[in-house]
Amino acid sequence: MKGILFLLILCYNFSLAQPEKEVGIAVEKLRLAMIDPTLKGLKSMTSMDLSYGHSSGLMETQSEFIEALLSGKSDFKSIVLSDQSILLTGKNIALVRHKLKGETFNAGVVGAINLGVLLVWSKEKRDWKLVARQAFKL
Repeated sequence: MKGILFLLILCYNFSLAQPEKEVGIAVEKLRLAMIDPTLKGLKSMTSMDLSYGHSSGLMETQSEFIEALLSGKSDFKSIVLSDQSILLTGKNIALVRHKLKGETFNAGVVGAINLGVLLVWSKEKRDWKLVARQAFKL
């Protein structure tokens, strides 16, 4: 009986860890896509309803976010994430918080960023999609 209970607990813990791992992979794919953007890559990982908030207060839709990256208006040379936490709320929503440091080359101007970020991910079919992002200056 104890063996069956142990297996049930183990399976339950594994089922909770798997979505968290999937979200972590999605966050890493987004980080890489922001450094080396492609239309296909960015569209595949963002929701059509994306609300993307910058630390400056600028808000972008999915198409504005993608266009800014593809045009070089928003150009990340490096992004380093730290202190990341992932909270699953229900089966299909994940809240991700992390610190983001990076180097930018926006509109021809070199810059450095140090931000706190909140990401909201939603599972659509088999894929996690970025629904909202809000950054704030640290």
